[in-house]
Amino acid sequence: MKPQSSTLQFLALLLSVTTSTVIAEEGGAGHYMPGGAGTLIDAPPIKAGWVFESIYLHYSGETSLSAAFPRAGLVTAGLEATSNAYMLGALYTFEPLVLGAHFSVGAFLPIVDMEVTGALDTALGRVSRTDSVTGLGDISLIPAMLAWKSGDWQFDAMLTVYAPTGDYEVGRLANTGLNYWTFDPTIGINYNNQKTGFNFALHTGITLNTENSDTKYKSGSVLHTEASITQLLPLGKGFLGIGANAFLYDQVSGDSGAGAKLGDFEGLSIGIGPALSYVLPIGKNTLAAEIKWIPERDTNKRLEGDAIWVKVVYQF
Repeated sequence: MKPQSSTLQFLALLLSVTTSTVIAEEGGAGHYMPGGAGTLIDAPPIKAGWVFESIYLHYSGETSLSAAFPRAGLVTAGLEATSNAYMLGALYTFEPLVLGAHFSVGAFLPIVDMEVTGALDTALGRVSRTDSVTGLGDISLIPAMLAWKSGDWQFDAMLTVYAPTGDYEVGRLANTGLNYWTFDPTIGINYNNQKTGFNFALHTGITLNTENSDTKYKSGSVLHTEASITQLLPLGKGFLGIGANAFLYDQVSGDSGAGAKLGDFEGLSIGIGPALSYVLPIGKNTLAAEIKWIPERDTNKRLEGDAIWVKVVYQF
């Protein structure tokens, strides 16, 4: 089996929905969503032209009543969160090489629908409150993405910038934005065996956050690593991909600022789950789709839950 390399190389590392759907950092939420990158469909493109991607993410998770979390200027416990996010993104790859690499730029626009329930301590005792919100999330920008191709190997470097465009309100448990900027430099390696259809990917990056000016809370930096294996099999006019995606999310520096009422609050999470994809060449273009389920395990100072991703990519 010899799937064409242009068929197997796609979009940038997936950008997060940028909502408070997962717990770590302030409110326990960071811009990078674990499990969003690392499989075949997420590899940066090496073909000049456009890539369009539609993404759906469902996340549901919870914490125990004994676990306290800072969130939107409040201290909460027993958090339960459900989020549905819809993202539309585009990436353009230029014809001339830059530093010997294929150079791309792009952006993602998220629309988020979420509901969060938490327990708050008041003068009347502990009470439960539920907030919900729907709207624009924090936009993800990719000002630079580089991909070097050498035989079956591809090496990547990119910068993602998350802009605070989503709605944010102090004291509200559910917010579509985080109210601060995040810069996420990432490097990666992809292996695609043209003969056997075996694929392997490994990407790691670090998120660098600015301070939330409304809560005076500066979230610490997070090291995130994603890995996947995929086996492509001929099916119809395309290729069926069967594999798995795993991640490690490790906050390597503590939270700080006047609003960091619970101290460093460093989060940790590990997840692994199955991934199913289909790649269909259409002339010189390519259509691909993927669905994957990634349950979180061994979490600390984060919600523990499940993420379901559905992606559709068209490259032309």
